[in-house]
Amino acid sequence: MQFLDLAPIRSAAGTVKLPGSKSISNRALLLAALASGETRLHDLLASDDTRVMQDALRTLGIAVKQEADMTVVIGAGGAFPVKAAELFLGNAGTAFRPLTAALALCRGEYRLSGVARMHERPIGDLVDALRGLGAAIDYLGVAGYPPLHIKPATINAGGKVSVRGDVSSQFLTALLMALPLTGRQTTIAVEGELISKPYVEITLDTMRRFGVEVVRDGWAAFTIPAGAHYRSPGELWVEGDASSASYFLAAGAIGGGPVRVDGVGRASVQGDVRFVEALEQMGARIAMGENWIEAGPPGGTNKKLRAIDADFNHTPDAAMTIAVAALFADGPCTLRNIGSWRVKETARIAAMATELRKLGATVEEGKDWLRVTPPAALRPAAIDTYDDHRMAMCFSLAALGGVTVRINDPQCVNKTFPEYFEVLSQISR
Repeated sequence: MQFLDLAPIRSAAGTVKLPGSKSISNRALLLAALASGETRLHDLLASDDTRVMQDALRTLGIAVKQEADMTVVIGAGGAFPVKAAELFLGNAGTAFRPLTAALALCRGEYRLSGVARMHERPIGDLVDALRGLGAAIDYLGVAGYPPLHIKPATINAGGKVSVRGDVSSQFLTALLMALPLTGRQTTIAVEGELISKPYVEITLDTMRRFGVEVVRDGWAAFTIPAGAHYRSPGELWVEGDASSASYFLAAGAIGGGPVRVDGVGRASVQGDVRFVEALEQMGARIAMGENWIEAGPPGGTNKKLRAIDADFNHTPDAAMTIAVAALFADGPCTLRNIGSWRVKETARIAAMATELRKLGATVEEGKDWLRVTPPAALRPAAIDTYDDHRMAMCFSLAALGGVTVRINDPQCVNKTFPEYFEVLSQISR
């Protein structure tokens, strides 16, 4: 399908069961592969990104199989058994970065590549850190970017290694998950401000569930203890995807609601549940339980959302939903500290600005900020999605403005939420 035309949506209300979290799913798959024992994963996300990870693990000698409604992984109890492989990892950063680190410590020869956009996403800070440990990694294209050639090397684990924290938290996550393979105590020092801290919290939580407790010095240093070893928890339930929840909660706030999402709530380990704080600032009515969140429109006679000026360093993915919700605000909305958008699935600051303008918004953009002034009335538009799943999903909300919205290349949602448009239609009138 080259495009999908969304008819104007008059209202949105209902309940959505969320797919599993991408961030938790791919972390759990990797750690289950490195752990001793068999892990039964429940509610694992079924999407392109998790398929890429599972295919890579099978290529590396790990048994991954489906049994009824769960995914079963039989771990290697350490390094991957296959010592030579070529892996194609699409545009899955949650697979490419952690696998790079783990494979660099496996004393094998591996070639890692992806789609063209993956080859534009920086990885140099992670490679530099791994080289500091003795890893042998060559760039097969432009220095600092994939594709990569990892060669057998003796790792000088133990002591201290440094990594920048202000480009992508996935670099720190990759090192954290890989270093227990060495069995040595190693401290990771973070240079500069660490962005997207909640994603590191997900990493630490998942590692803890597999038996490795990291010692922290705030956000500045993380120590892997000597003798650390991943052990299967037996069974693990993957909570719903909080980033995906943002689209439906915003629909409830814009479209009359209420809309409830099941699978995330107060008990969530995902930082993107803080998305509801931004919705509340905009006047939305929010209710929350341990495993559910519900959103409705502002109370009173004025149903417009309030304009906000907010920092989204901790919730960069969900912030895209706020940028589209800004079309329904009573004034200009400013999103700050979103510089990480530039190294995501597409250059998101420029992409968001371009597509919001098609709908009639006035948009100003900076290095790490975006200001959206809503139009008096939305215009129908054909939205380009840049092979970026979140562009497709967040711009679907524009149909709540009483206009037809064409989503080009709608299949890009397969990366994290293949059934997204079907689920949206179920709560739309």
